[in-house]
Amino acid sequence: MPGPNILIPPGPDATARFSEGFGPRFIVTVDTEEEFDWDAPLRRDGHSTATVSALRQFQHFCEGFGVKPIYLIDYPVADSPHAPKAIGDAVAAGRAEIGVQLHPWVSPPFDEEVNEFNSFAGNLPFELEREKFARLHARIVAAFGTPPRIYRAGRYGLGPRTAEILADFGIAIDSSVRARFDYSSTGGPNYREHPLKPYWIDAQRRLLELPLTTVYWGPLRQMGNVIYPHLWRTPQMRGVLARAGLLERIALTPEGISTEEALRGVDIALDDGLPLLVFSFHSPSLAPGHTPYVQTEADLEGLYDWWRQLFAHLERRGVRPTSVAEIMDSVALAPSDTPS
Repeated sequence: MPGPNILIPPGPDATARFSEGFGPRFIVTVDTEEEFDWDAPLRRDGHSTATVSALRQFQHFCEGFGVKPIYLIDYPVADSPHAPKAIGDAVAAGRAEIGVQLHPWVSPPFDEEVNEFNSFAGNLPFELEREKFARLHARIVAAFGTPPRIYRAGRYGLGPRTAEILADFGIAIDSSVRARFDYSSTGGPNYREHPLKPYWIDAQRRLLELPLTTVYWGPLRQMGNVIYPHLWRTPQMRGVLARAGLLERIALTPEGISTEEALRGVDIALDDGLPLLVFSFHSPSLAPGHTPYVQTEADLEGLYDWWRQLFAHLERRGVRPTSVAEIMDSVALAPSDTPS
């Protein structure tokens, strides 16, 4: 019998509850992937994994703040000997966790045409999406000796039957929903109406969704989901509204979001009662010259300083770091009759 359609926004009864005293918490997720030209068309080959070794420094940095990064690993990284060398010891010791990130254009089997539509794994035929996931999952287990329990679709490309695949492989958490964003103009999902609070995807409560945290800021923020869809023809208006202090969309990421913006975003999310904040960024940003966000050594130091200031602010606000294991323990112990 087909499982739940992971693309349909959930009802209010699906909101996840956590054990008493759990929140507020935060997690740091790293889209751990190969380097590629962000301005060029997608291709299967010609990539490198030189930046994987930079994960070691980031891991050491996070440990200094008591943070357990969650590395969401795609096939080229899983297939690279550099990944276990960089973070394998931390994963084995429980100082970091691993998950799955499916980039279909670089994940075998290579049975589909490489194009933008097919870059969203959920657009592929179900059996092909499943086989790509299965091979990637097996490669990650072989590389790290432990099964991943969290998933993020590359380019946030969930499909209507992705939940079935995740359930088959014992994945407990999905974090592919990028609430407040709409990728339908390029063939991807529309997540504008999805909630920010964690929620259960299935009635049996076997698969938990942790949406990436994005909030609206400004006097017009309550109308953000109404206004933003009308700005796709004139994207420069987003900048005009932000500079005027009227409306700004803030994702919790160091990539393209300033420290000041991110601090505002954290405060808004907490004021709105979010029990769990989900931060994210791409691993090639940990070395200069591989993403638009980090081109120089100064940019790299800026990225680390961004995290320093965010971690300090989160501590001041009483927001503690958490992990996949702690999250699943908390929802398992949560009362069934009182909201979080």
